[in-house]
Amino acid sequence: MRHKDEQWEKEIRKGPFASTPFTEDHKRKVLQQVEWMKKSEVESKGDRSEGISRLSRPQVGNVSHKRRSRRGPLVAGTAALVIAAGLFLWIWDDGQLVKPVIEQVYPTAALQLSDALNTNLLTDKMKRNVATTMRDDLGKQLKITKVEDLPVSGRIYVEAGKENEKEYAQIWLDAATGNLREVQMRGEMLASELEHRYLRQIPSLLQSIGSTPTLKPVSVQRYVSMKQGELEPISYTTLTLVDENNYGEIVWQQDQPVSISGDLSPDQVSHSVLADAEDAVKAVFGETSLKLRGVSRTKDDEIGRDIINLSFNDHYLVQMTVGEETKVYSIVGENSYRNDFTNWDEVEVYHQKIYNVKESLLRGEVEPMIKEVFNVDLQGYSLHRETDNPGMAIFELESTKDVIRVRYNEDVKITMITRGEL
Repeated sequence: MRHKDEQWEKEIRKGPFASTPFTEDHKRKVLQQVEWMKKSEVESKGDRSEGISRLSRPQVGNVSHKRRSRRGPLVAGTAALVIAAGLFLWIWDDGQLVKPVIEQVYPTAALQLSDALNTNLLTDKMKRNVATTMRDDLGKQLKITKVEDLPVSGRIYVEAGKENEKEYAQIWLDAATGNLREVQMRGEMLASELEHRYLRQIPSLLQSIGSTPTLKPVSVQRYVSMKQGELEPISYTTLTLVDENNYGEIVWQQDQPVSISGDLSPDQVSHSVLADAEDAVKAVFGETSLKLRGVSRTKDDEIGRDIINLSFNDHYLVQMTVGEETKVYSIVGENSYRNDFTNWDEVEVYHQKIYNVKESLLRGEVEPMIKEVFNVDLQGYSLHRETDNPGMAIFELESTKDVIRVRYNEDVKITMITRGEL
């Protein structure tokens, strides 16, 4: 026979909780959290006078208990009811349920600890900093697998996950103050788990580069870093989006978008740009039958570049890059670099053949192409080759700082021409 519902259980089934199924498992978790809160309150009573800097994270202030004995069972019962019901309240972020109140008020409640850890090394402040850093910066709690004292550096080291896994965290804390010293974290989440403050930006960001605003989010990667001397962790969130025919990607630093990429429809490319790209491919590679396979754009505010890519057939690419003081035009063909080497001796022999290509032979092959594509005569340009990049030749005109890069193989077949300083 089922037990009689307690008053707080009945209350949960009312009002905003009416549509939420409340099971025995829910009740068990509520009672566990209430017990934890009682225990935590006693253990951390002497620690609540600490500062509330960013590194120590804001905490709920101390609550006076001087008159508790005068409140009677009714008030005490009401307090328990509020605590229990509060575990089912969620904080809203512009219309999206994001975090339970319990994790906001008592972040260490969400810490996941492996067995046999030396948790005595961690003060309450350290636990809070680890929990809030994972919650606020990584967006999820990873199970802690190692806690280690580093006495020489005066640090406590906390590790979560495994280094060879996609989700992994390393956190170094000051052993004396409990503050963060360094952080390196990476994690993944489902697109549906991404915070609403990111999701709501997607349509307008894609539209800003001319891409399809209805692309669907499919995966999220997040990387968090804080180096020695920095004040707070910096997070990078990369979201991948797709539909049946198109692809997109958005990168945020903290909450600000820094890079937006997406496929465009061919009609968004002007006829003159398309014609110039086709002529460039024909001039360099001799291909006369070209079919436009796709157009994409990347607007990267971090490096100050706006990049348009036009791909033809299966292996030709024309790329136009525009920056504040930079314009780069690249024609790239299939990669003809040999990959049938069996040892390093063969690689070295191949590289030597490339270095031995005579300058006159290389100029004779390249000059007509550059003349046709850029209307430039290479006679006044000096030539040098990159010693650490076999097959890359650089033509440069000192008077104008004009730079043209050419990639070639041992047969002097041209696989890339780029004009402009990247």
